[in-house]
Amino acid sequence: MSNTNGRRVGTDRHLVALVGLIVVAASAVTVSATVLLGRQPPASIRDVATLLTLIFMIAVGGVVKTSVRIRSTTLSVAWVETAVVIGVVIAPGPWVIVSTGMGVAAASAILRLPAIKTAFGIGKHVLVAGGAVAVATILGWPWSAMPITDLVVRLGIVYLVAAFLDEAMAIPVIALATGTPVRRQFRSNWDLRVVGVVVRFVVTVCTLLILRADPRLLLAVPPLVLSLHLAYSTRIRARTEQQAWQRLAQTTDALNVVGLDQVLATAVTQAAELFSADEVEVELHENDRTVRGGTGGIAYDGATPEPSTADGTIIPVALEGHDHSVNLGVLRLRFAGPVELSERERYTLRTFASALCTAVRNAQAYAELARIAEEHAYAATHDALTGLSNRRHLLDEGTEQLTGRHADGVTALVLIDLNHFKEVNDTLGHGAGDRVLMQVADRLRGAASPGDLVARLGGDEFAVLLRGLPAPAVAAHRADTLLAALHEPLDLDGMRISVEASGGIAVAPASGGMAELLRRADVAMYQAKRSGRRTATYAPTHDTADLGRLTLGGELPRAVADHEFTVNFQPIVDLGSGEVIGAEALARWHHPTHGMIDPLRFIEAVERSGLLPAFAEAILDQALIAAGTWRDAGFDLPVSVNVSPRSLLDARFPGAVLARLRAHDLPPDRLVLELTETLTLSQLDVVDRVLSQLRDSGVQLALDDFGTGYSSLSLLSRIPVHELKIDRSFVIAMESSAEAAAVIRSTLDLGRSLDLTVVAEGVESEPQRRALWELGCAAGQGHLFARPLPAGTLLAALQRGAGGRPGTLAPPLHDAGAVIRLPGRRSGGRGRTAAAEPTAAQTVNEPSHH
Repeated sequence: MSNTNGRRVGTDRHLVALVGLIVVAASAVTVSATVLLGRQPPASIRDVATLLTLIFMIAVGGVVKTSVRIRSTTLSVAWVETAVVIGVVIAPGPWVIVSTGMGVAAASAILRLPAIKTAFGIGKHVLVAGGAVAVATILGWPWSAMPITDLVVRLGIVYLVAAFLDEAMAIPVIALATGTPVRRQFRSNWDLRVVGVVVRFVVTVCTLLILRADPRLLLAVPPLVLSLHLAYSTRIRARTEQQAWQRLAQTTDALNVVGLDQVLATAVTQAAELFSADEVEVELHENDRTVRGGTGGIAYDGATPEPSTADGTIIPVALEGHDHSVNLGVLRLRFAGPVELSERERYTLRTFASALCTAVRNAQAYAELARIAEEHAYAATHDALTGLSNRRHLLDEGTEQLTGRHADGVTALVLIDLNHFKEVNDTLGHGAGDRVLMQVADRLRGAASPGDLVARLGGDEFAVLLRGLPAPAVAAHRADTLLAALHEPLDLDGMRISVEASGGIAVAPASGGMAELLRRADVAMYQAKRSGRRTATYAPTHDTADLGRLTLGGELPRAVADHEFTVNFQPIVDLGSGEVIGAEALARWHHPTHGMIDPLRFIEAVERSGLLPAFAEAILDQALIAAGTWRDAGFDLPVSVNVSPRSLLDARFPGAVLARLRAHDLPPDRLVLELTETLTLSQLDVVDRVLSQLRDSGVQLALDDFGTGYSSLSLLSRIPVHELKIDRSFVIAMESSAEAAAVIRSTLDLGRSLDLTVVAEGVESEPQRRALWELGCAAGQGHLFARPLPAGTLLAALQRGAGGRPGTLAPPLHDAGAVIRLPGRRSGGRGRTAAAEPTAAQTVNEPSHH
């Protein structure tokens, strides 16, 4: 049972108890009066006539009354106390009391009132009569010989006592029946009640004066009383209707709220008071919702309502509005007993229902607008594809975190970029790329701590705002956890895709705000990419802090069109003889303003742009032109060109390479394509087909920076290369690091086992050259032999030679005619093919050139 129903049950119990108390007291007074009446019965016909007249007057006073309905109870303003006071003057007290009980009982029978109303009416009026008789006795009744003035004064006192007793008993009962406070009920229409008391007292005095002057004039009293009654009733009805319209206006005003819950709660409680209903119910069709309650509040709010306790009379009205264009639901007034609304109440109900319909529609419209606004606000701060926060939200949250007075701990940012993600879109389509991004977002969201903010900045770039770190060093640990979540392959329509990522870590700076934090994380992320590591922490020494990269990115189309990209060549040298056996093409940007620009500053932008094919073709053309020039000059050297992993996802790439070779009249084996070891998506069939087609056509393949990537051996088993290039970091550290030397030694052993040429990068000193040679490394490149040179400059150096030996850039490690053990060598100017280390000693003479 609801709280409201519980309060109603408690109220009904109190009401019955109060009525019972009044009835018990009245019964005692009646018994006493009956006993006294037995001792002083009517002694004559005149006494009997007086007694009957008194009973008739009281009965008529009870029948002729003004009715006011409160809930299912109709309360009446009657003339009984007027007849009682008149009876006090003309008859003995016991007669008045007994006549009152009999007259009110007769009136209740005529009106067919319920038992509780009949009991309350009889009890109340008997007690009023008893009080009036007691006061009259105290004031020296009978007053037959008393002067008029004294009579009026005493009569006034008796009437005031009777009116007071009537109000004192009626008001609490009405307050309990209506659920309103006693004080509020007492203040209700107090002015009309006072006027009514005065009018009835005047009628009482006039009646008694008429009786004293000439009893025959009593015939004029009924018309007078009826006129006064009609006037009084009209006044009460007018006041009641005025108050009803005022309450209707106040109620409809109260419905002007934006929340649907508040509208329904206001409608239920206000309608219960406005129509004096025991219970009000609002049923909405669209929401499948029913709200029920009364003046005490909401008793039920849900889809399937419980049975109502107020099941006497149900008055429904549709929530259709003025134009009847919609049917939102039903408003029901429930009464515990039989009730019939007046015409004014029915009109008020229709008006209220129309206002409620409008309020519900307005609340629904406001809720829809609020929902749309919330969706727009969410869309403005979140990525539509992944559901993560977007750049705007990240910047707002980060700024608030950095500027907040109560920011606890250290704030850091991890910027994550998927390496070579464009290959997924280019090969599998944008739909597959979107699914990859969603899986990456889910993994980052799952790996992040509860207080972290995960965002997608756009494309394949993500960011995680780390908040409340206990120390700056914890940021690197958190970043490793985030990147590790992306290590496992993704499942994409049954295909397992490995997506590599690079992460940049930056701790919040003392100044510069969120924009500076984001910039520093970006610097660190690119540092991680360049170094081949999974993550890198921002270091000021690696921060160029210039806007050149962004500016240069916008100038790429012009640079390609104007042929500003040039190629320098670093020779690859036979470590034993010093003979040049090849050259690696290294792209440079000859900027008209900034001069020569290193590829580290622009190659990433080229790969992200749509200019990669044109750029690659321009570099390849220049490399093949240089190789043709050297060949014509007698130096038949293969040229090595770095290939972007994205180019290998283009099935047209082998045809384009072979077309350029034919255009420059060079055999395919004079071109070496260098592949980065961190090649993404090497397991895709398209990559295998491209590489196989290139190898089958005679183009040589080399695996660059071997030993620094994520899966060296697995890549080597899938990519059919001819050559391995040892990363310069191992060469530099080989003299001081046993581990670096072990990596070089194992790479050389692997090359011999697979019949591959091994080239060492970064050879900068003679001790390094000799150590590599003694380990069995056939070839190397580095500043010891030459820095990257233009094609013409390198040709001049070849023609000049080292020590008058054309085709060489360094003296041999052995004298002519010496017997040595010769490691496997790369095919060079004399047309040798790479071979494993021979088992017999060979005699090496002066190298020749063509």
